[in-house]
Amino acid sequence: MAQATAQALVAAEMEGLTGHGLSRVPLYCQHLREGRADGKAKPKLVKKKGATCLVDANGGLAFLASALAVKEAVKRAQRYGVAFAGVTNSHHFGAAAYHLAPVAQAGLVGLAFTNSPSAINAAGGKKAFFGTNPIAAIFPRHHGGPIVVDLSLTEVVRGKIMIYAREGKPIPLGWAVDRDGNPTTDPKAALTGSLTAIGGVKGAALALMVEVLCVALTGAAFSFENDSYFEPGNKPRIGHAILVIDPDALAGADSYYPRLEVMVSTMLAEAGVRLPGTRRQQAAARARAEGLEIPDTLYQELKSLAGSRMK
Repeated sequence: MAQATAQALVAAEMEGLTGHGLSRVPLYCQHLREGRADGKAKPKLVKKKGATCLVDANGGLAFLASALAVKEAVKRAQRYGVAFAGVTNSHHFGAAAYHLAPVAQAGLVGLAFTNSPSAINAAGGKKAFFGTNPIAAIFPRHHGGPIVVDLSLTEVVRGKIMIYAREGKPIPLGWAVDRDGNPTTDPKAALTGSLTAIGGVKGAALALMVEVLCVALTGAAFSFENDSYFEPGNKPRIGHAILVIDPDALAGADSYYPRLEVMVSTMLAEAGVRLPGTRRQQAAARARAEGLEIPDTLYQELKSLAGSRMK
């Protein structure tokens, strides 16, 4: 579990997703120490039926359970053309698109969803109800890296606000409100308040959709039933959902790949346009060539956690 988690966090850091990278190590360690996550848990495939299956993370960190769910979904999509894998009793999902890399490597289309502790007000409400509930998708290409879409349903992810809090910097107005519903620039107040949904009512509706996919279908806990990661609370029971589609089951790979490139070439013909995922892939390539630089404040915190084991 430690190795799978480390690989995911380093991958996020390499792609420039610092809010889902090494900055999460102190929080994960805290949850493991407090028993809010079980470092000895072993994910298990608990139910399967045709193109669907359910994985129980058994209270462990998310990455082993998610890898099992993706593996099962790929296998079933290759057999049935489409597959849905749910994960229950899990923890923080990390960078959602990270889990979909094996899907694209298999030449399949993938979508990933997760809920999280309450962060978004329901439409018309004044308190956090839905999670940030990220959505990710991956679309393989014959030439070049896959198209990668990965977005939270809030104006900004909590991980980014965590970085502002660690560095003692105010956040921009419009990112969040405090627990009383007042707009705030205090990152600590934002972490215990609500984040602003993208698109207002539309973003809240999308969050509801993700909640149903990840919780009602998997038996996990709703966002409002999960306590904040950043305050003392219960053991998270987060839900994830993985959807995988085989292009051969529809128009076929001979249609999918050329049609995709028609869209890509037409998009990129306009100056200033870039494909989603391009910046991540470029950042990862630079990191492989030049290495990663850890901010000193984070380095000192990691060093304190690791003690004499950190070099």
